[in-house]
Amino acid sequence: MAVEVENEIKGTSKSKLYEELYIKAELSIDGVNIGKDALKALDVGGTIQEQVHSGFEMDKETHVGIDLPASFKLPNGLVSPFKWNRGSEYTIALEGDKYVLIKRGNKLFEINFQKRPLYYSLKTSDGQPMHNIATFVNDSSLSAFYSNECAYKEKGEDCLFCNVNATKDTYAEKEGIFWKTPLQIAETVQAAYKEGIADHVTVTGGIIPERREIDYYLDVAEEIKNKTGLQDFNGTAVIAAPLDLSNIDRLKEAGYRTIGLNIELWDKNFYQTICPGKARNSGGWDHWLKAIEYAVGVFGHGKVRSNIVGGIEPKQKTLEGVEYFSSIGVVCLPSAWCANPGSALEGHRTPEAAWHLDLAEKVVHLQKKGGITYQNIHDASNNDTGLAHDIWKVEDGLLGK
Repeated sequence: MAVEVENEIKGTSKSKLYEELYIKAELSIDGVNIGKDALKALDVGGTIQEQVHSGFEMDKETHVGIDLPASFKLPNGLVSPFKWNRGSEYTIALEGDKYVLIKRGNKLFEINFQKRPLYYSLKTSDGQPMHNIATFVNDSSLSAFYSNECAYKEKGEDCLFCNVNATKDTYAEKEGIFWKTPLQIAETVQAAYKEGIADHVTVTGGIIPERREIDYYLDVAEEIKNKTGLQDFNGTAVIAAPLDLSNIDRLKEAGYRTIGLNIELWDKNFYQTICPGKARNSGGWDHWLKAIEYAVGVFGHGKVRSNIVGGIEPKQKTLEGVEYFSSIGVVCLPSAWCANPGSALEGHRTPEAAWHLDLAEKVVHLQKKGGITYQNIHDASNNDTGLAHDIWKVEDGLLGK
């Protein structure tokens, strides 16, 4: 990797960060085990932020009834999601009152777990726990996953990498997964903003009929503005490509600052196979791209996001998509695909860590070349802990100070 060549001199802050970033990449792909005594000592759901399955199961196996931490911080500020995998080469162990990361029996360094936000202990006016309404994501973002419902399931057309329906089937009874009302989301956003830990909210969910989806998002925006008093509440509306493109204008008029239309894959042939529902509905790949281009004209440069799942199609194809999106001002930071439980691709393997880091490095270069800023990606993303985000922060001096 070029970043390794550029930072091969040991001892510098940037060099250390890239060493840790490689470890984080492996943790993100292969997960981490945790000793029984270490997990027992953690106050998960008390002082430590817990996982909430409002959207996807990101661990290597399901764990109904076992509370796991959401994330942990490496020594120089990088945040790694906690992805449980009992077969991982990495293990978190307890040494005295400290938690340490171990690889193949070798101690690497001490880690710290994400503290639980105060609003996680609050309830909405109708008695629902706020941590089930919108989850806190590192770097002051909230993710309100309003529904695990996906209309493609009924037709057997789920995206093959997606486990949103399986996650609901697994955790709905134990964790109370349900359709969130606009008022519940607004009250939770208000509480998190008041606490001072968040300044951006992503509203997202499974694919539902267009009219129902747009009306719901309009109601959410209205409630958030009423509760927070903010006309610009820094919200991202993640939707399916609407057949009626004027619905994109309606979301902008409602007060959303950014919009997300996730194309998922750039290669049309892969898209047909991996995303059958999207390929056969919402106008297919060509209309999805048309909707993204239209959205740029409505929301502006750097205010439209389209995700690509990194690791399913050839790297060069993904980079072709990123290059085009960058040229028109679309935020595109491919996520590192992991074959999650319940998805059709469960049991498959994603590329190795170096592959994903190389992709992330090239993506950051293309996005910067297109005039995208870190503020753009923060405002348009619902996860500031991806590998491309980290490279961006390292290169801009936002970490390791």
